[in-house]
Amino acid sequence: MSGAPDHSARTVAVLGAGSWGTALAVHLARIGHDVRLWARDPSLVDDLKARRANAVYLPDVTLPPAVVTTRALADAVAGSELVVSAIPSHGLRAVIGSAVPHLASRVVIVSATKGLESDTLLRMSEVIGQEAGPAHPVVVLSGPSFAVEVAHELPTAILAASADAAAMELVQREFRASYFRLYGSDDVVGVEIGGALKNIIAIAAGVVEGLGLGHNALAALITRGLAELTRIACAAGGRRETLAGLSGLGDLVLTCTGSLSRNRHVGIELARGRALPEILAGMKMIAEGVRTTGAALALGSRYGIELPIATQMQAVLSGETDVRTAIAALMLRRQRSEAEV
Repeated sequence: MSGAPDHSARTVAVLGAGSWGTALAVHLARIGHDVRLWARDPSLVDDLKARRANAVYLPDVTLPPAVVTTRALADAVAGSELVVSAIPSHGLRAVIGSAVPHLASRVVIVSATKGLESDTLLRMSEVIGQEAGPAHPVVVLSGPSFAVEVAHELPTAILAASADAAAMELVQREFRASYFRLYGSDDVVGVEIGGALKNIIAIAAGVVEGLGLGHNALAALITRGLAELTRIACAAGGRRETLAGLSGLGDLVLTCTGSLSRNRHVGIELARGRALPEILAGMKMIAEGVRTTGAALALGSRYGIELPIATQMQAVLSGETDVRTAIAALMLRRQRSEAEV
């Protein structure tokens, strides 16, 4: 069994059996917890039970015996001491709302979803807070972490962020392993904004890659993308230094350069001339950046913050412009001081 000896065996529910939810379920079971993995799709649950692997998302990773799969949400969360939400952003509110009546008091909810709710512009921890109320502390997991690498026990460092110090420390303790390190933060706003908006920059990075524009252009894009993340996070109440850490710069670099990045893949395919609906139809996993772009621009408008990269990516995603015109528009913007907001 991998992991550190200083945590106790607990019952943990993991909601969502996509790549990240499955990887976290496997990880938590390996380090000694009893895990209930819930999926909405009955056929996926049946297949998980039969194969003891997730053929769609992590086909070469065997589910440990301590992972029990279920399609019954109440069965998954009843009696659980920790609940991990790995639900896509657009489905989060409904699932948490259905789960809460079956939770024991003070059960900590761990948000492993990166994004913004499209109509409310709320961060995922805010959505969970609205549905679960103050009785359930929320801890956000964020940082540079491809699910398949965690599932294969490759070294990974992420953040556990919460306004509740005891809940944060609980998650740090109960999730840690020899290959899985969690740093703590109380800047939930900065952590979540960084985790959500980096997906937009990753789409642009894929465009740069797909057009063959070179390393200079990619480095410039990542750096200016970090400036966009930082401006909006600070306007929303986050701290600048948070965006220079794992959930900002770390996650941004991974998502913009890693071959496993779904959002980068979308950008590469857009650069090849494929239409967005065709690209998305061919993907098994959700590219959260596609949904987040419009919400990020609305958030920028709320705070009076200019987001030039997000603006151009939204124009490309909506079909208003093509990728070359979007890149040209970014290069031809008024030159200014680097420190200018």
